[in-house]
Amino acid sequence: MTPGYAVTVDPELRDLRAADHLLLRLAAELTLPEGAFGCTHLVRDDRPRVALSFTLPTEPLLSTALEALTGQGYEVTPGLPDTAGRAVAYPGSAALTGTLTVAELLGRSAIDTVTVLGSAGPPPPETRLVTRDHVRPHWQAGTLVLATMPAAGGVLVPFEVPDPTPCCADH
Repeated sequence: MTPGYAVTVDPELRDLRAADHLLLRLAAELTLPEGAFGCTHLVRDDRPRVALSFTLPTEPLLSTALEALTGQGYEVTPGLPDTAGRAVAYPGSAALTGTLTVAELLGRSAIDTVTVLGSAGPPPPETRLVTRDHVRPHWQAGTLVLATMPAAGGVLVPFEVPDPTPCCADH
């Protein structure tokens, strides 16, 4: 991510799924080019919420995005809200569907590293990963990292599930 070509949108959302949907809609409207990133960021202040950021490869694209977003009435500020965003739209994200090997996932996308919860090292490249069509890596020290966990059948799945059960859903 190059913070110099980034904007943050604060849509005042508290729900991560709603933020994902809005980010993907805005990314489609902005027709983000290859090399662009759309991330969510948890804002932890007196008004906890989810902010969105768009990082674009050039300054002219940034200006166009800024104009389009403010034209829609969004509060937009230059730069990133933090360095630990959760990538929703990123180079290669659309190709991460079905079951892939770790090597295929890394080769098709901007993801730099795959980690496995409870493991000291990365998984072997031939390890199968069932994407569930929901791959949300996080920025960690300038590296895009996908956290995974073991699943039945010796495969991995992304740690983040596509449709989490809300807390206390059965109460």
